[in-house]
Amino acid sequence: MDEAQARTAPAEAPGEEPARPEVAAARRIVVKLGTRVVTRPDGEVALSRLYEIIEEVAATRRAGRQVLLVSSGAVGLGRRALGLEEPPERLALRQASAAVGQGRLMALYDEGFSRYGLVCAQVLLTRADFEDRRRYLSLRRALEALLERGAVPIINENDVVSTEELELVHTGARPTFGDNDGLSALVATKLGADLLVLLTDVAGLFDRPPGEPGAERLARVDAGAEALPAAGPSTSGAGRGGMRSKVAAAALAADGGCHAVIAGGTERGVLGRVLAGEGEGTWFPLRRTLDAHHRWIAFAAASRGALQLDPGAVRALRSGGASLLAAGVVDLSGDFRRGDVVELVGPGGVRVGRGIVRWDAGEVRRWIDGTPPPGVRNAHALIRRSHLVLETA
Repeated sequence: MDEAQARTAPAEAPGEEPARPEVAAARRIVVKLGTRVVTRPDGEVALSRLYEIIEEVAATRRAGRQVLLVSSGAVGLGRRALGLEEPPERLALRQASAAVGQGRLMALYDEGFSRYGLVCAQVLLTRADFEDRRRYLSLRRALEALLERGAVPIINENDVVSTEELELVHTGARPTFGDNDGLSALVATKLGADLLVLLTDVAGLFDRPPGEPGAERLARVDAGAEALPAAGPSTSGAGRGGMRSKVAAAALAADGGCHAVIAGGTERGVLGRVLAGEGEGTWFPLRRTLDAHHRWIAFAAASRGALQLDPGAVRALRSGGASLLAAGVVDLSGDFRRGDVVELVGPGGVRVGRGIVRWDAGEVRRWIDGTPPPGVRNAHALIRRSHLVLETA
C-alpha cells in the first residue's frame, strides 16, 4: 500500500486482512503517551483525550491482550499545581514538579481505569533498575505478575531521584533514559513486547518537516538510522524528546524484536486503529528477535568500556560466527571488569556490537601490548559468541 492509499483507505471490513497483520497480532503491547497527548497547549490535562485512550486500553485488555503504559505529563501537571506559568528550567524545580505531578497523574489513571473494573499500578524506574541484572530480573518478575493479574502498569522514570530524563541525556544513537521514548523502548525490548506504540502530536514520521508543502508521511521505515535526518528535536517546551527521539526509540525496539508504530495520539480512535493493524502512522517492522539474555546485553546493560577491533576480527564476527579473540583487539578504553558489558568498535569508529567481556581491562591491555597472562594463549576468547550481540546491517 503506498502513502496515498494509506491515507485514504477505509477501515478493514470484518474478515478482511488488516494492512499490518503482524501489528494486529501483537499480544503484549507497550503504549507511550507523550506530554502533548496527555496535556492541552495551556498545560492542563486533556481529560477527554486521556479517558478515550484509557477506554481503548480497557477494550484491548478485555480482548485478552496485555498493555503497559509509559506516560509523560507528571512534570507538566506538577508545575501547574505549584503555580509555575512556564516549564521550569532549574533542575530542582523540575524534580519538585515531578514529585507533585506523579501522584496527580496516577490519580487520573486510577479513576479512569476503575470505571472499567481495571487496576493500574505505578512503576517508577531508574536506569540502574535495568543496568544491574539482578534488579532487572526482579523488575521483570514484578511486571509479569502485574500483567498476569490483569493490571495495567503505568510506567515513568523516577524523576525525583533520577535526573537523566530531566537533563535529556542521550548516548550516541542509542537512546537511554534521556526521555520517556527511550524508556518505552527499553521496557518493550526487555519485557518481550510484540509492539511499541509511540503516541505523539504528529501523525507519524514525514520525509520533511510536516508543515512544509508536499511533506509526505512515511507509512513504513525498515531502517531507523536512515530516517533520522528527517526527524528533528522537540520544538516546544512541553515535550523533551521530539521526533528524533521517537525514531531512535522505534528503531531500537525494531532491532530488539518488537514492532513499533509512531502515530498521532491527538486524533480520536488512533490507538484502536493502530492495534487493529490499520495503516496509521509510521510502522517500523521488527528486524530480528533476541532472547532475554541478549536483549539485556544489547539494550539495558550500561557499557563500561570499548574494544577497538581490527578488520579481520570484524569480518570473523560478522560472517564467521566466531567469538572475539584477543588477537583481534588493537586498543581499548574504560576501566571495565570481568563480566561487564563493553562496546565493540571497528575501523573508522563503526559500531560492531556489544558483549560481556571475560577479562579485566588491565589484562586485556597486556594482550594488546604483547604480554598476555602466563599460560594463556593469544587465541583465547575475550568474549564468547553466546555473550555477544552484533549490530544489524
